[in-house]
Formats: sequence, structure tokens, C-alpha cells
Amino acid sequence: MSRFRARTMDEKANITVRDSLRLYRRLWGEARGYQRHLAVLGVVELAAIPLMLLQPLPLKIVVDNVIGHEALPGFLRSVLPDAVASSAPRLLVTAVAMLVIVALLSLFQRLAEALLGTYTGEKLVLNFRSRLFAHVQELSLAYHDTKGTTDSTFRIQYDAPAIQWILVEGVIPLVVAVLMASGMIAITARINPGLAVVALMVAPVLAVLTRKYSRPLRDRWHDAMKLESSAMSVVQEVLSAVRVVKAFGRERDEHDRFVGHSSKGIKARLGAAVGQNLFALLVGLTTALGTGAVLYIGVKRQLTAGDLLIVMSYLAQIYEPMKVIGKNLTGQQKSLASAERAFAMLDEAPAVSEKPNPAPIVRAVGEIVFEDVSFAYEKGQDVLSAVSFKVPAGQRVGISGRTGTGKTTLVSLLNRFYDPTGGRLLLDGVDLRDYRLADLRRQFAVVLQDAVLFSTSIAENIEYAKPGATEAEIIDAAKAADAHDFISSLPQGYGTKVGERGIRLSGGERQRISLARAFLRNAPILILDEPTSSVDLKTEAAIMAAIERLMVGRTTFMIAHRLSTLSNCTMRLEIEKGHGVRMIPTETAGEPARSAVHA
Repeated sequence: MSRFRARTMDEKANITVRDSLRLYRRLWGEARGYQRHLAVLGVVELAAIPLMLLQPLPLKIVVDNVIGHEALPGFLRSVLPDAVASSAPRLLVTAVAMLVIVALLSLFQRLAEALLGTYTGEKLVLNFRSRLFAHVQELSLAYHDTKGTTDSTFRIQYDAPAIQWILVEGVIPLVVAVLMASGMIAITARINPGLAVVALMVAPVLAVLTRKYSRPLRDRWHDAMKLESSAMSVVQEVLSAVRVVKAFGRERDEHDRFVGHSSKGIKARLGAAVGQNLFALLVGLTTALGTGAVLYIGVKRQLTAGDLLIVMSYLAQIYEPMKVIGKNLTGQQKSLASAERAFAMLDEAPAVSEKPNPAPIVRAVGEIVFEDVSFAYEKGQDVLSAVSFKVPAGQRVGISGRTGTGKTTLVSLLNRFYDPTGGRLLLDGVDLRDYRLADLRRQFAVVLQDAVLFSTSIAENIEYAKPGATEAEIIDAAKAADAHDFISSLPQGYGTKVGERGIRLSGGERQRISLARAFLRNAPILILDEPTSSVDLKTEAAIMAAIERLMVGRTTFMIAHRLSTLSNCTMRLEIEKGHGVRMIPTETAGEPARSAVHA
């Protein structure tokens, strides 16, 4: 049993190493375009090694050759002029000058390292965030419904900087630390090979400690980030529904909910911090024991004061990079956990994808055909089943049915928010999946029940349908939507900021801007999802008049609960419980259905 357990733990450690290497390779791939910057940064950081090696040398010269009477080492005699090497005062001045020059060069090296590191790191984070943001927009609505917006926001904003923490602040310093430790060990070995061996005895201990602590730390950071994301989701939820919170007087409860989630996150972060600091404590204890052993042996072997001083100085600089290596490998577990979370989102495949060499489409005629279309959000739970009907171009289709019967799902299939799980949809005789996705979606204008506006100006919200539209086009669209008069009455007119989600406007005003956007879009197919359900009767009449103008010459799908809203439709679909769909011609809407397709 013990052998099996040990083997399993070894396998887990090996998997961790492979996973980490895979992450490093992926992050290096994400650095395309900045790999040269990283290489230059590595060279700049490597310049610290000779400077670090030179730092103890002036002190050795002063102790052994100025204060003491030891002979200069051979390499210094070959470099320094005889006039300097033979004169203690001149040798002192030379040592001081060397000390100042090395210090200045070190300062310039650190300055160049900081500037180049900051620039490269910030650009890497921006590019990585941009890629994550572009990808998350391509993911299906089902993904967003499941994960929520906060989780994606957290990964883009707080996990993406892992690329900077790992490549700029992790890998390069790690490589420099390894090379620096190697250089220090080589020099110590030239002075006294026995001391170098003793100094190296701590390396296996540090390797074991690093291996032991890495995986648990990464797991703890995963848990902490998940809890941080959940606390952030509470904030997002409450602020987006602050009116409801205030109306029911639940501020204290929401505060307690936030504190509860945050407290769990604090507990997880504390666990990770304890593990990380315990590791640092063990590393410090190990190197202290190594330093003590070298000091004891050095005195016993009767090294000169200068040699012992330089050995102890180099030893401190050997152990410092060793500490950096250990702390880097464990400290990066947080960054590696963030990288794993970011890549997990990148690895999510869009549920709606584009075929190779898709067919372009400029402007559709507008004929829509459903052929045995089925759809399920979850396997085995059909929302629509074997739906078949045909809508000739230019027809107006009213869709009715009880809440939850699949009305919105049906129209969501039209512009490929989702793809059918069975059957196919045709636009002008071509399967929707054969079209170029961007071209296909340009064929639709959508007006939703909850008019979605962005926190910019009214003009920019209308222009959203057609980037680069002229001022005249925007105004014409607003006039067609019966929105121009109320916009013109505002102090800043079309430049008025609407607030988050258009909160500074009434429901009717928001819906008219949404209609203006649809007019500007000028698409051949129109989808109206409960466009008047949240407005009063007077506003509804004005909006319906605008909708009537908007529907002219367009294939239209209108969802409504009130049948009176669908009175201007030429065809009507009634979706029944059990996912049956009845096609009811409007002139015989009160008679039994002429045809039906049932689940």
C-alpha cells in the first residue's frame, strides 16, 4: 500500500511539472511580437551577474592588499599598472573607484531593467486581455448563462496579468538566478573546492521543499480565486439590481452575503500565505545552516581574512539566488493558477462556429424555412422538437404562447445565437451554417423587450447599428422611430449621455432609441421580442406605429403575449406546451389550426 501511495504522489508531481511546462510554453506563445523584448530584457538582467561578481572584489583588495600585506592575485596584477599594484594608497583609490563604478553600473542596469520590464509586461497583459475579451464574445450564450458575466470579467481583468508575473517577473529572474548561482559556485570552487561542495549541500533540500509545496499552493490559489470571483459576483448583482435591493430593504442582508463570500476568500488566501511563508521559513533555515557550516570549515582551514570575507560574500550571493529560485517556483503557483484559469476560458470552444470557406451574403431576400428543427439547452430536454414551417420573404410572423414554451429560443436560432441540435434552418434556400457568420447577422435587426443601451450618448447608441453613420442618417432613423422630438428637447440633444443601460431615460424612450437603431440597420429581416410589453398604452400606440413603418418590405418575426399586438401580422405561430408549433393564418385565427407540428 505504501509503495502504491508513494508512486501515486510521484506521478502527481510529474504531472505538475508537465502541466507547468505546458503552461510556460503556451504563455511564451502568447508573447508573440514581444519575444524579442523579453530576450533583450533577459540580457539586461544577465548584466547583473558580472556586476554582482565584482561587488566584493574592491573590499577584498582593501582588506588583503591595502590593510594587509598579501600579494595581489594574478588576474589583478595582469590588469592593473605596476605603479598602482605596488602602491597601497593608489591601490586604495583604485578600489574605491571600482566600488563607485560598479555601483553606478548596477543602478543603470536596474533602471533599464525596470523600464523595459514595465513596458514589455504591460503590453503583454494588454494583448492577452484583448485576446481573452475577443474570445469570450465569441462564446455561446449558453456559456455566459452558465458562468455568468462576473467570472469572465474576473478572468480577463485579474487572471490575465499572470502572463506578466510569469514571463517578466518570474521566468527571466529565475534564469538569471540559476546562472548567477552557477557563477558564484564556480568562483567559490576556484577559491576552495571543499567550501563549494558544502555550500551546494543545501540545493537538494531546497529542491525537495519546492517540489513538496508547489502543487498544494497552486490548488489553494485556485480555491481563493474562485471565492474572490464569487464575492465580486455579489457586488455586480447587487449594483445592477440596486433598486430592487433598496425597495425590499435588503441592504444589510446583501452586505452580510458579500462579507460571507469575502471571508471565505480571505481564509483561502491565508491558507496559501501560510504555506508560502512556511516554505520561506524552511528555506531560510536551510541556507542559515549551510552558511554556518561554511563559516566553521573556512575558519578551521585557516583561510586568509580576505579569502574568508569574499567566500562568505559570494556564499550569501549563492544562497540569495537559490532562495529566489525556490520562492519563484512556489510564488509563481498563484500566477500559474491564474494562467490555468485564463487558458481554461480560451479553451472553451464556441458552440456556434463558422465552416471553412463559408458563403458570403450581401443582402438576403428574406425567405425562412424551418425543416424538422429541434433544440435543447441540455441533452434530452428539448425546448423545440421537429419544428417545420416556411415563411415567404416579406411576410410578418406573429409568435405567441405561454412563458417558457420556447418563443425567444426559436428566433434566437435565426441569427445563430444557437445552432439547432437537429434539423436545419434555411435562409433563401441555404443552410444558415453555410453562411459567413458576420454576413448572416448583418441580415437581422433586433428589438428586444428590454432595450439594451450603452452608457454613451444617444447618437452613439443609434450609430451602434451602423458604425460610421452620418449625422443625417442618425437623425432620419430617429425620426422614423418617432424619437427625434424627445431627443431634441433634451439639453444636449443627441449628445445626451443615457447612463448605464440607459437608466436616465424612460422605458418608452429607450425602446424608441432601440427602434431607431433597427431603422438605421436597414436589415431585410426583423426580430421583435415583446417590443411593447414594458410601456403604457399611449406609448405602445406610438411604438407600434413606428414598428409598422419598420416592418414594411421586411420579413418580420414578432413575439407578443397580447394577440392584439400581432394584429398586423400576416402569419401566426402558436407555440404550445410540449413544444408543439401551430401555424395559424391570421384571417382564420379564431378557427382550428390548419396544420400542426408537435413534439
